[in-house]
Amino acid sequence: MGIRRNILRLLALLFAFSMIAAACGGSDSDSDSSSGEASSSSSEAAEAEEEGEEEDTGGTLSQDAIEKAVSGDDDGAEAVEEVASDCPVDRSTVEGIFAEADCSRDEIIAMITAKMDAGEWGVNSDNHLIGPAGMEVDLNACPADWSNTTGLTDTQLRFGQTTVQSGNLAAYGNLSLGMQIWFDYVDSLDVLSGRDIEFIIKDDGYVAAQTIEYVDELIESENVFLLQGLGSPNGLAVYDKINEECIPHPFYLSGHPAWGDPVKHPWTTSYQMSYSTEAVLWGTWIKVNLADELPVKVAGLVMDNDFGLAYEMGFEAYVENNPDVVSEYLPVRHDPAAPTLTNEVTTISAFDPDVFISMTAGNPCLLAIQEVESSGLLDRIEAAFTPSVCKGIAAYLAPAGMAADNWWVVGGGLKDTTDSKNMEEPFIKFLRQLMTDAGEDPNISLTGDGACRGLEFTEAFRIADGLPGGMSRTNLMLALRNFKIYHPGLLDGLVTELSGNADAYFIEGSEYSQFDADNQTWVMVGDVVDANGGTPNCAWDKANGGCR
Repeated sequence: MGIRRNILRLLALLFAFSMIAAACGGSDSDSDSSSGEASSSSSEAAEAEEEGEEEDTGGTLSQDAIEKAVSGDDDGAEAVEEVASDCPVDRSTVEGIFAEADCSRDEIIAMITAKMDAGEWGVNSDNHLIGPAGMEVDLNACPADWSNTTGLTDTQLRFGQTTVQSGNLAAYGNLSLGMQIWFDYVDSLDVLSGRDIEFIIKDDGYVAAQTIEYVDELIESENVFLLQGLGSPNGLAVYDKINEECIPHPFYLSGHPAWGDPVKHPWTTSYQMSYSTEAVLWGTWIKVNLADELPVKVAGLVMDNDFGLAYEMGFEAYVENNPDVVSEYLPVRHDPAAPTLTNEVTTISAFDPDVFISMTAGNPCLLAIQEVESSGLLDRIEAAFTPSVCKGIAAYLAPAGMAADNWWVVGGGLKDTTDSKNMEEPFIKFLRQLMTDAGEDPNISLTGDGACRGLEFTEAFRIADGLPGGMSRTNLMLALRNFKIYHPGLLDGLVTELSGNADAYFIEGSEYSQFDADNQTWVMVGDVVDANGGTPNCAWDKANGGCR
């Protein structure tokens, strides 16, 4: 089949392919997203609202954006204001990585401070928070009792999180454990003006109704400074309320495209690559690597909730726009709490697909790998994909044994701290030692992932703390919406950035990898694809087709 050889053609050919614009928009037109407009400014968004129009941006990379990324000519959206940097760059040691971070942080603080001192950014006389790239948040719309410093004391920064630590997706609770390990390390450095991070975790069991209850509790009783959560249906259930309450809600633990909505939901920010973009990259892989067999039949195992829907809508739109690539697509939904997937995989097997894509999360990812192999389907298909949220080796691939061999992933750029090829990297080695020193198992992928995700929080905290007036909710939002760091937990070649209303997605790139079960490692095939600034904003409207 020559799959490994074929994928090497990907980067040279990717711009020629139809990277659909309506990846989370169902059957919506792709004309807006393929126009080359990477994002809209706040003034454009306001004009659209005034005229009663809804712009269908699709919430995924446009053809122009990916073409620019591949060619190296990526102007993207309006970028973070650049400053001349004299920062040392030595990433061969963890000391060098931290020295670069210290210097870069100081430069960002100096740049934002200059803007605030000049009256260009910050809270103006109309009580509007002004920031880069059209950022404008009306603080008059916040609750009457809202405070810029709720959750802050002389000794504490109160950080509330709702997450899953029980049930079918309990493995994701290790993310919180890893974040706590990282925050304990940061506390030991005493770098937040004498404050420790008080990390308050509520186990919602991946039940949206419980998430709502706990968010209310964290706001009204725990008086938290900021909030974070996990899970697409859970986040969608509360992000309206959190934004109405004017509480920072950064780096949400989900790749749902809805987190890229800086105009209507300015207090919420994304972290990982959008699921809808991931869906398009699946289609691109199929077009390149199965070129001699097109069009092909594809089956998707879809978790029956808002998480799975984002994937399903993204891939369905790709299919609709690329009938020469996919002739038939069968989505088979499953109950998130289902103990087995035998019936669903039997249905898929009877469909006789050429490609199988798992669009699920948590333990069902492992079940999918096992069921596809035991059903005999794995021997008949050209390729099987597991989703980026289930690339963890220790949690999902290792327990599956040889059944996981040669599975593919659009990985989203995160390094697995348990992957043998990463373990000697300075930062990964440092994280593994932190986990060991904390008495935790360093061979749990999601714990390491959580520690990695703690880094961007504390960088944002330290920037906010260094701004005029010190730590506050508005200073944190200025830091977040003007945020560009080198993240040592991501693959080299990926740019991480948030910029006002222009660039709402922190990570906009990925790699293609295939699992080597013998050596328990992901083997990257081809180069990293980064399209920073190219993902259009997404005002999520489920009832009308997704992203608007």
